[in-house]
Amino acid sequence: MKKTMCMFLALLMILGLAACGSEKQAVTTVEGFRPALESSVNCHISVVGGYDNFEALEAEFDRFNDYYPNVELVYTKVDDYSNMIGTVLNGNDAPDIYVNYSWMYGREQYKASIDHAENLADPALGLDLDCIRSNIILKTDDGRLPMVPVFSNTYGMLVNNSLFEKEGLSVPTTYQELVAVCEAFREKGYANPMMGFSRKETTSLFTLTVYPFFCGTVAHDADAVTKLNALDASAGEYMRPSLEKLVQFLNDGCVDLDACAEIENNYDAVILRFFEGDVPMMLCSGDAVSGTKKRESRSEAFIANPFTYTFAPVPMSDEGANFLDMPNLQFSVNKDSSNLDMANEFMRFLITPRELNEMAQNKGLISPTKDLSFNSMYAALGAVPEARILSPEVFGLTDDAVIQLRQAGYLVGTGAMTIDEAVAAYGSFTQ
Repeated sequence: MKKTMCMFLALLMILGLAACGSEKQAVTTVEGFRPALESSVNCHISVVGGYDNFEALEAEFDRFNDYYPNVELVYTKVDDYSNMIGTVLNGNDAPDIYVNYSWMYGREQYKASIDHAENLADPALGLDLDCIRSNIILKTDDGRLPMVPVFSNTYGMLVNNSLFEKEGLSVPTTYQELVAVCEAFREKGYANPMMGFSRKETTSLFTLTVYPFFCGTVAHDADAVTKLNALDASAGEYMRPSLEKLVQFLNDGCVDLDACAEIENNYDAVILRFFEGDVPMMLCSGDAVSGTKKRESRSEAFIANPFTYTFAPVPMSDEGANFLDMPNLQFSVNKDSSNLDMANEFMRFLITPRELNEMAQNKGLISPTKDLSFNSMYAALGAVPEARILSPEVFGLTDDAVIQLRQAGYLVGTGAMTIDEAVAAYGSFTQ
């Protein structure tokens, strides 16, 4: 009898432990983070960047404090960030964590921002790098990972879904559909089916439309990329198909440049013009999308007649749109931090699907995680075939080459240069 009772109790204990194990696994799966340090640790963690405010990050601070209530985390904006971060890192009050950018790789003036960074690819740190899209995890030539993306960015267009539904039209997915939709909207009395910022070269509607298309023409041509990066004058020919597509886009009447010139900037003014409610598609970057939610309450037109909107890539190709996937904001850990263990612990907490998605949702930017479906604003990006997801950093296009394309596209788009002149001038454009 005793033996039977002991066996019964042992079975109950095994089942109980299994249940606890299942419960623990469920919590781990949901939360994606298990604290590794003592919860009583008391320290100060400073984070610096260039944003005026960073409420989304501060919300993560609050969530982290649920695990470590005695850790004080503070975000500080640094003016003229790109030029000042080296000085800040070499100073007496160097931050524990700081914003970094992959375009700083290989540039002498930003050497400090790379040199001070801990190698976040070190397996001992335990960061869940597998949850991030691999094409935006950018290592140095020697295999180090000085920074990890917390947001990503792309180019595309805000879409007034309510207008499309009202007029019985579908959001275009190919260039032929784009031209047809613009014509259909004009026939229905919409003066500007598409708009965008056109006053200056940087992130103008010319860049927004032509750059993803251009990347599609050179992404798989290593020789082309090499010549473009070297600013070889002959590489101008690689721009020709894209410049021709840009001229076709303008000639097809998709945009009215005179009307676009009334938009004063490519952020606040672009958003508020879109909220007037009479523009079906507004060309912009993911950065502009992040400012929409806060500006809904500033638009009398939107308050009076709210509508639903999403973000989609611009289909400049007959085969469909390219999703230009680029890291936006990236975080580095100062390897000389006096609180290095806790700085790494915060990064281990942050680099999880739940926290990255939550922060991106709060900020209104694109999450760097593999799941783009969680945010309906960017759901259209998740539908782009993998073959059309392009990352300039991966196939090696440098910022110097991109400047040449941006300038050429702007000058051709505004009529200041012919395509032949712009092609011949490759390598001579300055920012």
